[in-house]
Amino acid sequence: MEFSARVGRISESTTMAVTAEAGRLKRAGVDVVALGAGEPDFPTPEHIKQAAIRAIEANFTRYTAAGGIPELREAIVAWHAREFGTDYAPSECIATVGGKHAIFNCLAALVGDGDEVILPVPYWVTFFDVINYYGGAPVRVATSESNSFALTASDIEGALTDRTKVVVVNSPNNPSGAVVNRAEFEKILALTSSRGVTLLSDECYSHFVYSAEPFSIAASAGAKPATVVTGSLSKTFAMTGWRLGYLLGSAELISNVNKLQSHATSNPNSIAQKAAVEALTGPMEPVYEMLEQYRARRAYVVAALNEIPGVSCPQPHGAFYAYPNISCAFGKGGVNCAMDFAKKLLSDEHVAVVPGEAFGTSEQVRLSYAASMQELEEGIRRIRRFIAKLT
Repeated sequence: MEFSARVGRISESTTMAVTAEAGRLKRAGVDVVALGAGEPDFPTPEHIKQAAIRAIEANFTRYTAAGGIPELREAIVAWHAREFGTDYAPSECIATVGGKHAIFNCLAALVGDGDEVILPVPYWVTFFDVINYYGGAPVRVATSESNSFALTASDIEGALTDRTKVVVVNSPNNPSGAVVNRAEFEKILALTSSRGVTLLSDECYSHFVYSAEPFSIAASAGAKPATVVTGSLSKTFAMTGWRLGYLLGSAELISNVNKLQSHATSNPNSIAQKAAVEALTGPMEPVYEMLEQYRARRAYVVAALNEIPGVSCPQPHGAFYAYPNISCAFGKGGVNCAMDFAKKLLSDEHVAVVPGEAFGTSEQVRLSYAASMQELEEGIRRIRRFIAKLT
């Protein structure tokens, strides 16, 4: 069987592969500390679960409109307006099968063969592969570890060319936890809009910000025509398995994405749609409670990592990841890169982390602190022991 060239341009998600291997070891009875998966360890809030149960009992189990029920699209734009001050209409919104699906469909509609897409490093693994899948050219732009990997307009400016179609900004960032502040984000918007380039703002971790109020660049003056927003209920409402995301953009973009979605997946899960309406119209207190627990975990993890001799970890200002530099271990015990470090750490100490190569860097690993304090303490104890034993 011969496969298409486009499939050959993508690889398996490294984060999914790490999660799968950690799961395999756990099933075999190994005591694994899993810090690889980017998934809240909290249950979906009860009022959201009850809404899904009511939907099942009401037999809300048939096809819906491909882009989601009107009630959901109205809830998405109303929630986004309430939280961020935007003014999208339901016609400028589509519900998708998770945030990843929103990104996949958005780039399908915008990127063609040879189009350049600026991708700040470190980047979430899927962006790079999806750009390649559609024949685009990822243009990787480095950010500074000394600046906690926060993106600036000047980082982007030198990479813009006549072939640039999209600039991707993921803030708060996965994997680094970097946050682009409002003033800098507006400089980026001014730069991209002046060049006729679409700014794709991935807001997956929008509400997990530690030192500022959450905001959306789409609320800025003049932003709507030049901006596309992708978002997800997965992290904000601890609904990863429900697979419900959204895309906000021009009515023309949404119409084209809807065409694609109608053939690719049809509608998002009907039960998940009803649960999502409840999440978006219900209380936000569970989100704030998660944020406070993440804040305490972040404080412990960053301090504990920086206490390991040779390890340095910038302060993440959002999301729930730490991105420490572990290059002090290179050249010892067969460890010559982050990939080696992650593989050997899992085999020797049974701690799962994601190597930086998945995100475009070579000296870091990603740790998720969406785990209990007990797991975090044990995981870092093992990491410290692992580095100390390397010779």
